Amino acid sequence: MTDVPDTPDSHAFPPLPHHWFADVLAADGGVVRLRPITPDDADRLQEFHAALSDRTRYLRYFGPYPRISPKDLYRTTHIDYHDRVALVLELGAAIVAVGRYDLLDRVGPRAAEVAFVVADGHQGRGLGSVLLEHLAGAAAENNIETFVAEVLAENTVMVTVFREAGYQIERSRDGSVLHLEFAIDPTEALLSVRDSRERASEARSVGNLLAPRSVAVIGATPAAGRVGGVVLANLLSGAFQGPVFPVNPNRTSVRGVRAYATVREIPDEVDLAVVAVPTAAIGSVLDDCMAKGVKGLVVLTAGFAETGQGGVEAEHELVAAARGHGMRVVGPSALGIANTDPTVAMNATLASVLPGRGRIGFFCQSGPLGAPILGEAAARNLGLSTFVSAGNRADVSGNDLLQYWDSDPDTDVVLLYLESFGNPRKFSRIARRVARTKPIVAVSSGRSAAQPAGVMDRSIVRDLFAQAGIVQVDSISELFDCAALLGYQPLPGGSRLAVIGNSTALNWLAVDAARSEGLTVGDSVNLGPQAMPGAYLDAMVTALRSDEIDAVIVVFAPPVPQPTGGFADAIRAAAAAVPEAEKPILTTFVAEQGIPNLLAVRGAGATAVRGSIPSYPDPERAARALARVRRYAEWRTRPVSTVARPGGIDTDRARALVTEWMAATGGRRLTDLQIVELLACYGISVVDFREVRTADEAIAAAEELGYPVAVKATGELWRRRPDLTGVRLDLWRPEAVRQAYADLAELCGDPVLHIQKMATKGVGCILRVQDDPSFGSVIEFGLSGLIIELLGDRAYRALPLTADEAAALIDAPRAAPLLSGTSVSPRVDKAALAELAQRISVLVDDLPEMRELSFDPVLASPTSAAILYARGRIGPEPSRFDIGPRRLG
Repeated sequence: MTDVPDTPDSHAFPPLPHHWFADVLAADGGVVRLRPITPDDADRLQEFHAALSDRTRYLRYFGPYPRISPKDLYRTTHIDYHDRVALVLELGAAIVAVGRYDLLDRVGPRAAEVAFVVADGHQGRGLGSVLLEHLAGAAAENNIETFVAEVLAENTVMVTVFREAGYQIERSRDGSVLHLEFAIDPTEALLSVRDSRERASEARSVGNLLAPRSVAVIGATPAAGRVGGVVLANLLSGAFQGPVFPVNPNRTSVRGVRAYATVREIPDEVDLAVVAVPTAAIGSVLDDCMAKGVKGLVVLTAGFAETGQGGVEAEHELVAAARGHGMRVVGPSALGIANTDPTVAMNATLASVLPGRGRIGFFCQSGPLGAPILGEAAARNLGLSTFVSAGNRADVSGNDLLQYWDSDPDTDVVLLYLESFGNPRKFSRIARRVARTKPIVAVSSGRSAAQPAGVMDRSIVRDLFAQAGIVQVDSISELFDCAALLGYQPLPGGSRLAVIGNSTALNWLAVDAARSEGLTVGDSVNLGPQAMPGAYLDAMVTALRSDEIDAVIVVFAPPVPQPTGGFADAIRAAAAAVPEAEKPILTTFVAEQGIPNLLAVRGAGATAVRGSIPSYPDPERAARALARVRRYAEWRTRPVSTVARPGGIDTDRARALVTEWMAATGGRRLTDLQIVELLACYGISVVDFREVRTADEAIAAAEELGYPVAVKATGELWRRRPDLTGVRLDLWRPEAVRQAYADLAELCGDPVLHIQKMATKGVGCILRVQDDPSFGSVIEFGLSGLIIELLGDRAYRALPLTADEAAALIDAPRAAPLLSGTSVSPRVDKAALAELAQRISVLVDDLPEMRELSFDPVLASPTSAAILYARGRIGPEPSRFDIGPRRLG
């Protein structure tokens, strides 16, 4: 240790690594703030240390250590954030945990000793694991490869933290001290542990909001037309199982319930606060909630990000302050949250109608749309397990709810209404996992605030949702059409459909709609307009028993008005008669009035349960819902594919190049030679070319490359012209090269041209990676050509790609059959295209500074995929990237 300097030189302190600041979730779902330690923390660190129990200090320091010495205090708080790093976790103004590493002076790979200590009152919350993750992330940035820890053998809790972190640990023992050593390189096991902890903590965090033991309504009022009055009335009338505390400084009671002037004055603990006060009063309310120790906020108040930049800043301040004191926030501008579990029975929303108990979870980003959505769900008798309207989605997001519903035994189907994505990469990762066991149906506007709506946006939404196994729909009605099928009927085992009805016209409508959606109509049974219930029963039993049928659509359209109960009973009886069939049944009761629901075949007053048969207003709606569910069922049967790294990759070299270029320019478009050098690190080669400035250099380059060659202009104006004005192809002689050089240099006004080896002729293709404002890094594939580009025939996938996803991407465009060969053209090497897509995926995954990457064209031939031109752009790393230690977005 060094002596404490008499006058510390503040200018000697290194810059604070701001990207190490993070809000993280403890194992119990509470929020804590993580940041690097600073010299200003000396007094608070001493207070933290003094508050530790003797036992905790003994386990950390191997002996009594009642007070940190001035020398140790200085060394702990004055660090270089490189060889010596210390991080603190804080709640409010108090430090609750400290972790650090110190570089070891030893031969071999860089190694550091790591240690941490957690306040007694916060032990058991998983904070040691959080610190270890973030210390490892910081160490990896600083080229430290190994962590070493010295732990008392009796400190079983600390040993468990290291053992369960996912690292491969080498252990040795010297008396009572265990020596632990492990590489901090991220492995599949380590990432699995990280994701598992993230899933558990985020699910617990949402669970704390949806199952509070007590609720305070801040801004409660008896006025039925006011926000605070509506939410209080809904909580009281919904038989919430805990106490409800109205907060109103001007009243001693509201709706017969004792009221309090502030949250601080409530004598009991408050788990959840529903905030319905004007925007100007939010600050003082937040202070009261933080002082009271409230665990979560539902902010119904509007007037934040939707009002402009000032509102955006106020919203950020609200969330930062709440998280800093351990709270999660739903909203602002939210409709509220609800839980129909009878042991909770919470309706903390502004909706006058709430659906009954069911097994569907619903996340709605829009506040204004929340009430109509709940009303339609109730009218259709679609029961919900839980409901969250996040409004501006400043904190709690769809990602959080997916984590919760994934492990919620009371939720079988997930519905999402999305307007934007907070962390698109994380959304894709979570959705892929959840959709394997629980269907996700989503409606999205398909655009972001940064882009106008358009065909391109909707194509990206369609493809990325399909990649993740999400059932994408275009409207709220279609959302519920699919929910009624997924929530109450089995998944179809195939695409073969039987249509049974008493109307030739409606039968044909169903058949045409089914075929247009990719279903196969194996049987169409027209029972005739005079058909009685028994005919429906017999036809349905036959279809359900047939090995050639996977689903049934039943159409009932009586020629004259008549009761439908007997026909509904017949349909239910047929389903009950063949229980082993496990085939979905959908109905259309043309005689029924009103919106489609689950009661048309069950009788008035019945409760929708598993096995209820949905009814749709017309057979086309039924066919569309069935087709979407069929595509999801087919996706779910595909084996899980993993992201694999092809051979021949030099990541270290690539990172060194990008770091050098970023340091020199801070981000820019790469030159043709730079992009070739970078791609070579990933086993990606551009067809060999030379950059020349004279006719003689052009001829020399052609001789070196070998004839035939092409001469190409290098300016952006000329590269992608469909008329190939800036290109001269198939040049076999020096004279031809000289003439081509002269022509293009004069045409372009630029002596810098490329001489490129002619590639094997093939089908022109395009591969691009772009930053989509809604979804993050997206890879695009399609065939080249002006007409195809105008038609928008492109396929998209989120990164990183698995091997199966890369192959599916190549087959996805409508023009992709051309790659499989025609009567006049051979089949191309699609495997080479898929491998190229995989290598591109790995490159972008390794190098987050890669903002854009384009290969246009790629000539796909029977033996290769030759890249004729590549370009790339680097820039600052995106602030939200789903890698590294856990953190809230």
